Amino acid sequence: MKNKEAVIFDMDGVVINSEHFWKQAETEIFSSLGVQLSHSDRLLTQTMTTREVTNFWFAKYPWHNVTLEEAEQMVIRRVMDLIRTEDCIIENIRPFIEHLKAANYKIGLATNSPESFIAISLERAGINDLFDAISSSEHEKKGKPDPAVYLTTAKKLNVLPENCIVIEDSFNGMKAGKDAGMTVIAFTNGDDSLTFDIADYILHSYPDNADLQFVSATVKHQTNH
Repeated sequence: MKNKEAVIFDMDGVVINSEHFWKQAETEIFSSLGVQLSHSDRLLTQTMTTREVTNFWFAKYPWHNVTLEEAEQMVIRRVMDLIRTEDCIIENIRPFIEHLKAANYKIGLATNSPESFIAISLERAGINDLFDAISSSEHEKKGKPDPAVYLTTAKKLNVLPENCIVIEDSFNGMKAGKDAGMTVIAFTNGDDSLTFDIADYILHSYPDNADLQFVSATVKHQTNH
């Protein structure tokens, strides 16, 4: 943490456990529109923004009577319903961020999720009051793995990219953070089988002791990092 001034979080899978909701909503909504969702194509859409996913499926299986924007909003609304009703809280996320703020780190959020989805996610996680800057790739020309959303967040925080730490759970998110010139921590949410060679450090879970030093909760992933 030496010389670091800010910690920037991804959202889905990092501050709220909602990634599986997007998969469920994608299956339900696009299937209802006549899309034949194959496993191989679903793998391609995992890292896309909601708009990119909608455009992807429409190009392969064009539907009628529903605009692309309406289809995108149908997916978003379904995920919001699941967020409101299903268990999606990541343990100790609030005390963890509070500990960082108490240590004078600026806190940012950089997500591929649409802006309309951010508020309800942070409110559901009970952390909507803790962020100094929030950015969505919806307002960038490209989403992650492009670094733009991380660079935008660093600019909002008034912190140089090299003084930022990124916490991510996907390869594309980590690549975005690395390409932005930031230190990257992979968050596995307790899945010890996950390995990310691209990351500088791995964090398996958020510590339950708010006084625990942040660095003691991270483990170097590779000795050559």
